[in-house]
Formats: sequence, structure tokens, C-alpha cells
Amino acid sequence: MITLENLTKSFPGDAAPVHALRDVNFDINAGSLYGVVGAAGSGKSTLARCVALQERPDRGVVRLDGLNTGTLDGRRLREIRRQVGIVDSRASLQPERTVAGNVASPLEQLGVEGPRRRTRVGNLLDLVGLTQRGGQHPAELNPGQRRRVAVAKALATSPAVLLADDPTAGLTGDDAAGVLTALDRARAELGLTVLVTTPDAGVVRRICDDVAVLEDGKVVENGNVLSLLVDPSSRTAQAVLPAIETTRAQSARYDRAVDVVLIGFASVGALLPEAATRFGIDIATIGGGLTRIGDTPVGRFRIGLRGEQADGALAWIAERGAHVTHPVSGPQGVAA
Repeated sequence: MITLENLTKSFPGDAAPVHALRDVNFDINAGSLYGVVGAAGSGKSTLARCVALQERPDRGVVRLDGLNTGTLDGRRLREIRRQVGIVDSRASLQPERTVAGNVASPLEQLGVEGPRRRTRVGNLLDLVGLTQRGGQHPAELNPGQRRRVAVAKALATSPAVLLADDPTAGLTGDDAAGVLTALDRARAELGLTVLVTTPDAGVVRRICDDVAVLEDGKVVENGNVLSLLVDPSSRTAQAVLPAIETTRAQSARYDRAVDVVLIGFASVGALLPEAATRFGIDIATIGGGLTRIGDTPVGRFRIGLRGEQADGALAWIAERGAHVTHPVSGPQGVAA
């Protein structure tokens, strides 16, 4: 487990200190994939450097499995640093070495013998989906593949924690998806704790179990991603749920018009049709859509209800885990 306690960090500025982190507190459970989300300047990278023990906070503590890292120095600090693998958008590879050679370099520095080193490199290239690229050089790869090589290299020494600082920066489409898949597989297959910092809420949608939202160095929201989505007013929900765009005229055709958030296969697939049948009413989707949070389907819809038992149906839906809210009147637009 990683525990951040009252983490505070500032840097000298032209007129006054620049406060990068302000009393940051949260826990990262062992084996989880935790996302820290925020705009540029929110403190994400400073937090990442503190967790990686590259920066010392002005105040507060970073604990790794209960160990107060602020008390470490010298050899002990170097030993603990090796338990944290680091990959970021600036990760450089040695152009003269092959892909396999780049992944092997940290093991060579530790004196790992050849057969064991080659086995480890082969396993890691398989994990990041680059088994067939081991003999090529970095210049022969696309940017996403090079970033995946950096992930494999960061994993070479078997760290307990993998820290990915904005790992999809500058990548789009399949390249970004390939890097996120590699991070998810590292967590699942190697049992790592993975901390991802990113400005992109789509990264949270794709792979994260838990999230902390940073603004101006402060944590303004944190928790389990799916739990935060139950409240559509949460910052996480506003960032990752599908948009709802309807007009007053569309809603006026029904006795009731409400917004619902449905989480999970059973809720998304069956809850609304079952409510319509059970209460003898009409239920129609008039806005919103579906997305996935990891492997879990999540829907946010505006639904129209027509029938005498509409209120009873809404109560029944809410009792079974749906979050129901009544939209304000007039044209609606909720940013995804």
C-alpha cells in the first residue's frame, strides 16, 4: 500500500513560492490501478516525483507498505527507489541498442546472468505485446511501441510499484490504447500496484480502479471510480459519463422525465425494461448513452415515463441501485 499523508511541496517563484501540492492525503491499495487526474499545473508530476522518491516534500509523508520514506537516505533510500519503476512521456531509449537490449539494460547493471536475463526480457516483451520486435531498434518502431518498450524496461527489475506519469502524452488511438493495455496487464499478471497520472479522464475510464482529482495542488475528489459515478454531480462522473442533450419539447411528451445512471450488465441490460413491464408503463430513452469503465458497462440516460405508476417505477429502479435525478427544465446539455 502507498499512503500519502499531508503531502505538501512548493518551489521558488519570481515573487512568491509556487505551491505544487497542498496537504494531499489518500491511500493506494496494493495491487490496484490508481489514477491521479488533473489539468496542467495541478501538481500531478510533482506528486509522481514524490512517490518515486525523486523529490522530498516540504511537509508530510510518503509511506510504502507502512515505511516512512522520509527517514531514508543513502543506501537504504537507493534500495527502496528500486522498488518503484518509472515510465513517462520523456522516457528515452538507447538508439544503438535493440528493443531487447534496452529492456535488458537495467538487469545488466544489476549483474543478472545471461540466461535469467534473457528469460525476463522475453516475458516482458510478451507482456507489452512486442515479442516480434525484440531484434529491432527504437527508430524502427512507432511512438506507441517505443512507449511500451519503456514500460517493459521499467518493469525489468521487478518493482513492487509502477509509476506512469502521463504515459499516453502525444499518443492517439491504437498507440495510446496499447500503452494502457500494457499497464493493465502489468497490474493483473505481475501483481503490481500501478499509479497513473494523467490529464485525460479517458485513461481513468479505460483502466483505473480508483481516482484522485487534483486542482491547484489539492485533492478535490477521490475514491473508487464506479462509486463516484453513482453521483452524476461528481467531477469524475461529469468527466467520464456520456453527455445528455435533449430539449424541453422531447421531455414534454412524457409524464415524467428523469436522468438515471445504471452500472453493471444487469442494470444496463434489464432494469428499465423490467420496470416498464412490472409497473405497466412506457419508458423511453430520450438522451444519453453507454460507456465502459474498465470491463463494466455504465449508462447515463434521460428517460421519459408515461403511465399512472411512473413514480412507483422510479422508486423501484432507485431501490435497485440506479441513481435517479430530475433535470432542470429547458434545453439540456451536460458535457462528457
